[in-house]
Amino acid sequence: MKMKKRLLLSVLLVLLLAVTACSKDESAGGSEGSKEESKGKTELKLTLSAQPPTLDTVATNSVDSATVARNVFETLVTPNANFQPEPMLAEKVDLSDDGLTYTFTLRQGVTFHNGKEMKAEDVVASMNRWMEASVIASEVLKEATFEAKDDYTVVLQLKAPSSGVLNILASTKQFPAIMPKEIVETATSEGVTEFVGTGPFKVEEVKQNQYIHLTKYEDYQPVESEADGLAGKREALVDNVYFYIVKDAATRLAAIQSGEYDVNTDVYFEQYDVVKQDSNIETFPDQYGNLLAVYNKKSGLFTDKKMRQAINAAINTEDVMLATFSHEELFSLDHGYMSKDQKDWYTEKGLESYNQADAKKAKALLEEAGYNGEEINIIATSDYSEHYDSAVVLEGQLRELGLNVKLETFDWPTLLEKRKNPEAWDIMVTAYSTVTTPAQIYYLNPSDHGWTSDEKIAELLKQIDAAPSVEVAQPLWAELQEYASNDYVPVTPFGTYSLVAAARNNVKGFKIFQGPIVWNTSVE
Repeated sequence: MKMKKRLLLSVLLVLLLAVTACSKDESAGGSEGSKEESKGKTELKLTLSAQPPTLDTVATNSVDSATVARNVFETLVTPNANFQPEPMLAEKVDLSDDGLTYTFTLRQGVTFHNGKEMKAEDVVASMNRWMEASVIASEVLKEATFEAKDDYTVVLQLKAPSSGVLNILASTKQFPAIMPKEIVETATSEGVTEFVGTGPFKVEEVKQNQYIHLTKYEDYQPVESEADGLAGKREALVDNVYFYIVKDAATRLAAIQSGEYDVNTDVYFEQYDVVKQDSNIETFPDQYGNLLAVYNKKSGLFTDKKMRQAINAAINTEDVMLATFSHEELFSLDHGYMSKDQKDWYTEKGLESYNQADAKKAKALLEEAGYNGEEINIIATSDYSEHYDSAVVLEGQLRELGLNVKLETFDWPTLLEKRKNPEAWDIMVTAYSTVTTPAQIYYLNPSDHGWTSDEKIAELLKQIDAAPSVEVAQPLWAELQEYASNDYVPVTPFGTYSLVAAARNNVKGFKIFQGPIVWNTSVE
């Protein structure tokens, strides 16, 4: 009997231990699950609409490349929310009295993702490569040189003063990323293959046409000033960032609605209403640039400025923008060649010639020009809805005026070829992204499509570029815009507009400035 009791007790003890063990396993599993859940909150998942060709911004103008690369690479100076350059990898910038020498004092203790400290030799190698590769830099910084004065001092020597130097260095497009000297020296015409910067995130993996995985750089050294635009403090608040390549707009929309992804960086205008009505999602309009009509000034009817003035007088730009974007929060009625956000350059000059919607004045100018019913050929792309929709509205307005108008639309690659031929079109409806200096405005350049060739514009651009400071250049720019808007009329601006990003409500601190800002962003 005692033996049976002992056996029973042994069995019960074994069962009890087993239950306890299972309980511990379940508890451990629950704890591990909590860890996994917690870990999940340290991931930020975004969509991109296209695969970046490279993460080397010096080798490409791709917007998607810049969107990812800005988290990996940093620059000597970077723009604040007013597009004004502020120090980033430079601690301070000094300019000589003659305007020819910029001295950059570098921040000490900043390391690359490979552990090497950033020094002057790395900056010089990076900047000299960028000056050769960037079209804008090679124009503005002709014959300029970067040299290392010591380990933490870099000198930029100019041949002539230029008001746009720091703005060019702070450009968000094809930006001058600072990389280790030894990596720069391996670069080919297609760029570098090893992406090592000083930014808050480092490249972990690039899976072609699937995703780009960034991880937090634990030894990142932020500046301490308040975050403003791309300037100020940057902090990686998540351990992992995934940029998923999702080319289909409907798929991106469904994924942000379901919570599969945290941020959709490219919401189509047609989807804006749907996204705005979703209480789980917040929208972030991001100013892209100018939507406008470009006149062919090399061949045909619009070599006569009276014809350009006539069309400019006729256009109701408010109707164009409302019909194209529907929501006023997605566009701004703005005549400026530089946007209102650009405090250094924006001017009201030329406003009197904007959004005139004056049919009587237009007809009088057409008569002066001797217009006799000749066909006016408008071209645009059907690949971008804002280009196509605004071109359709423009065509309708000109038909109402009694003009013989034909609208031709093409896919984007075909339009890029078509616009090169001055015999193929009269007006092109297109968009230009925001730039940081007047020198970067392509449609004021004689080599750009539209072929602006005017002595006064060319001379004023030359003086603006050669001015020793922005303050000296500002009145020259105001004079140029007033003359171009009222007299020469190279283009008719419809207004500025925004692209749209969307984020789930559990994404905190997310901001957008010329693309999504991933640092200082967390996920609850």
